[in-house]
Amino acid sequence: QVQLVESGGGLVQPGGSLRLSCTASGSILNVHAMGWYRQAPGKQRELVARITISGTTDYADSGKVRLTISRDNAKNTAYLQMNSLKFADTAVYYCNADVSEIIASGSVSLEYRDLEVWGQGTLVTVSS
Repeated sequence: QVQLVESGGGLVQPGGSLRLSCTASGSILNVHAMGWYRQAPGKQRELVARITISGTTDYADSGKVRLTISRDNAKNTAYLQMNSLKFADTAVYYCNADVSEIIASGSVSLEYRDLEVWGQGTLVTVSS
Protein backbone atom coordinates (compact mmCIF):
# COMPACT_ATOMS: atom_id res chain seq x y z
CA GLN A 1 0.00 0.00 0.00
CA VAL A 2 1.39 3.38 -0.98
CA GLN A 3 1.59 5.95 1.79
CA LEU A 4 2.60 9.60 1.99
CA VAL A 5 4.19 10.83 5.19
CA GLU A 6 4.53 14.56 5.81
CA SER A 7 6.82 16.26 8.30
CA GLY A 8 8.12 19.70 9.12
CA GLY A 9 5.04 21.47 10.37
CA GLY A 10 4.94 23.40 13.62
CA LEU A 11 4.60 26.76 15.27
CA VAL A 12 6.37 29.70 13.70
CA GLN A 13 6.25 33.47 14.17
CA PRO A 14 5.10 35.80 11.38
CA GLY A 15 7.96 36.37 8.96
CA GLY A 16 9.51 33.02 9.79
CA SER A 17 10.22 30.02 7.60
CA LEU A 18 9.37 26.33 7.53
CA ARG A 19 10.28 23.47 5.25
CA LEU A 20 7.75 20.70 4.79
CA SER A 21 8.71 17.25 3.51
CA CYS A 22 6.58 14.50 2.01
CA THR A 23 7.89 11.02 1.31
CA ALA A 24 6.08 8.33 -0.63
CA SER A 25 6.64 4.70 0.37
CA GLY A 26 5.33 1.30 -0.65
CA SER A 27 5.35 -0.73 -3.85
CA ILE A 28 6.01 2.19 -6.13
CA LEU A 29 6.77 2.05 -9.83
CA ASN A 30 6.67 5.80 -10.38
CA VAL A 31 5.67 8.92 -8.48
CA HIS A 32 4.31 11.34 -11.04
CA ALA A 33 3.08 14.80 -9.99
CA MET A 34 3.36 15.70 -6.32
CA GLY A 35 1.65 18.61 -4.66
CA TRP A 36 0.87 20.46 -1.49
CA TYR A 37 -2.61 21.54 -0.50
CA ARG A 38 -3.78 23.30 2.63
CA GLN A 39 -6.99 23.60 4.57
CA ALA A 40 -7.51 26.44 7.01
CA PRO A 41 -10.18 26.27 9.71
CA GLY A 42 -13.63 26.72 8.21
CA LYS A 43 -12.30 26.80 4.64
CA GLN A 44 -12.06 24.38 1.75
CA ARG A 45 -8.86 22.58 0.88
CA GLU A 46 -6.90 24.55 -1.72
CA LEU A 47 -3.89 24.00 -3.92
CA VAL A 48 -0.61 25.51 -2.71
CA ALA A 49 1.85 24.16 -5.28
CA ARG A 50 2.45 21.16 -7.54
CA ILE A 51 5.50 19.74 -9.28
CA THR A 52 5.72 17.19 -12.07
CA ILE A 53 8.24 14.37 -12.25
CA SER A 54 10.27 16.49 -14.68
CA GLY A 55 10.29 19.46 -12.31
CA THR A 56 7.67 21.72 -13.85
CA THR A 57 6.02 23.72 -11.08
CA ASP A 58 2.68 25.41 -10.58
CA TYR A 59 1.78 27.72 -7.71
CA ALA A 60 -1.34 29.30 -6.33
CA ASP A 61 -1.19 33.07 -6.76
CA SER A 62 -0.93 33.61 -3.00
CA GLY A 63 2.33 31.70 -2.75
CA LYS A 64 4.29 32.41 -5.92
CA VAL A 65 6.85 34.69 -4.26
CA ARG A 66 7.13 33.14 -0.81
CA LEU A 67 6.96 29.43 -1.54
CA THR A 68 9.20 27.00 -3.38
CA ILE A 69 8.27 23.43 -4.20
CA SER A 70 10.97 20.95 -5.11
CA ARG A 71 11.47 17.19 -5.20
CA ASP A 72 14.07 14.47 -5.03
CA ASN A 73 12.92 11.71 -7.39
CA ALA A 74 15.46 9.23 -6.04
CA LYS A 75 13.90 9.58 -2.59
CA ASN A 76 10.26 9.91 -3.77
CA THR A 77 10.18 13.07 -1.68
CA ALA A 78 8.72 16.51 -2.24
CA TYR A 79 9.55 19.63 -0.27
CA LEU A 80 7.79 22.92 0.33
CA GLN A 81 9.98 25.78 1.48
CA MET A 82 7.81 28.50 2.99
CA ASN A 83 9.28 31.92 3.73
CA SER A 84 7.86 35.16 5.12
CA LEU A 85 5.00 33.26 6.69
CA LYS A 86 1.80 35.13 7.50
CA PHE A 87 -1.05 34.51 9.91
CA ALA A 88 -3.14 33.55 6.86
CA ASP A 89 -0.78 30.64 6.15
CA THR A 90 -2.03 28.83 9.25
CA ALA A 91 -3.56 25.56 8.05
CA VAL A 92 -3.17 21.83 7.84
CA TYR A 93 -0.91 21.12 4.88
CA TYR A 94 -1.56 17.95 2.93
CA CYS A 95 0.71 16.19 0.49
CA ASN A 96 -0.81 14.70 -2.65
CA ALA A 97 0.74 12.46 -5.28
CA ASP A 98 -0.17 10.60 -8.43
CA VAL A 99 1.50 7.22 -8.08
CA SER A 100 1.85 4.06 -10.14
CA GLU A 101 1.67 1.24 -7.60
CA ILE A 102 3.06 -2.20 -8.42
CA ILE A 103 0.38 -4.86 -7.98
CA ALA A 104 2.33 -7.88 -9.21
CA SER A 105 5.68 -8.45 -10.82
CA GLY A 106 7.21 -11.42 -12.54
CA SER A 107 10.16 -12.28 -14.70
CA VAL A 108 8.48 -11.05 -17.89
CA SER A 109 5.57 -8.90 -16.76
CA LEU A 110 4.66 -6.09 -14.42
CA GLU A 111 1.16 -5.17 -13.31
CA TYR A 112 0.48 -1.78 -11.82
CA ARG A 113 -2.31 0.65 -11.12
CA ASP A 114 -2.46 4.43 -10.99
CA LEU A 115 -3.55 6.00 -7.73
CA GLU A 116 -4.06 9.41 -6.22
CA VAL A 117 -2.73 9.35 -2.68
CA TRP A 118 -3.09 11.84 0.18
CA GLY A 119 -1.02 12.20 3.31
CA GLN A 120 -2.43 12.65 6.80
CA GLY A 121 -1.50 16.32 6.93
CA THR A 122 0.87 18.41 8.99
CA LEU A 123 -0.23 21.47 10.96
CA VAL A 124 1.42 24.82 10.35
CA THR A 125 0.56 27.52 12.87
CA VAL A 126 1.75 31.08 12.35
CA SER A 127 1.39 32.99 15.58
CA SER A 128 3.18 35.62 17.61
